[in-house]
Amino acid sequence: MTNATPTPVLEVRNISKSFGALQASKDVSLDLRPGEIHALIGPNGAGKSTLIKQIAGGLRPDAGQVLLEGKNVTDLNTAARARLGLGRTFQISALAMEDTVLQNAVLGALGAGGSPFRFWRSALKDAGLRATAQEAIARVGLQDYANKRTAELSHGQRRQLEVAVALTLKPKAFVMDEPMAGLGTEGSKRLTGFLDGLRAQAPILLVEHDMDAVFALADRISVLVYGAVIATGTVEEIRRNSDVRAAYLGDEE
Repeated sequence: MTNATPTPVLEVRNISKSFGALQASKDVSLDLRPGEIHALIGPNGAGKSTLIKQIAGGLRPDAGQVLLEGKNVTDLNTAARARLGLGRTFQISALAMEDTVLQNAVLGALGAGGSPFRFWRSALKDAGLRATAQEAIARVGLQDYANKRTAELSHGQRRQLEVAVALTLKPKAFVMDEPMAGLGTEGSKRLTGFLDGLRAQAPILLVEHDMDAVFALADRISVLVYGAVIATGTVEEIRRNSDVRAAYLGDEE
């Protein structure tokens, strides 16, 4: 009996992007499979942010394709990809700090439905949107903070709220850009535990510098150096890869 490779939920095929003489993405291919966390790592300047923008829809590649559940979404913008189920969290928070936790989640649910944001205030009274928002907040463990101003949350709680906002999209896949950034050791441990359980909801493409979190969470790791993927494999395969050690992990055990 053979073990067939699962059909990818998210797939990047031969993505290339240049800015003048600088080639930021060089024929990059990777995929995200059901139920997994696939980490994307690499040194500063490797091209991770540029690649993520192309995957999420903020930047169009010069060549190659992005597919979501087999559908070519390369020509779609960020909002259109989000409505199709690509949930993204950002390295720099995009939350409305003066709004409450619930209001931020309702805003996400409103955007997921493609509704005009000019109806924002009336949306707060919409029972369906509120129910979707409350479910997402409860899923990340922030139900007791629903009426708290987002600015009053801890850094780690804001990260959880970002995931809740993404959950209102009923995502098919998550793209997370350095969710551990700015967290202390305990905060990173809590968020690692949370993300470990979240993969059952939707697989996660994780861009992260915290290697403890990467090694604890990742089913597979792709290593990006100078815009190109130099290796993809399991945690142990990446640990043992001499090219990866020389380019990023170093020679220390």
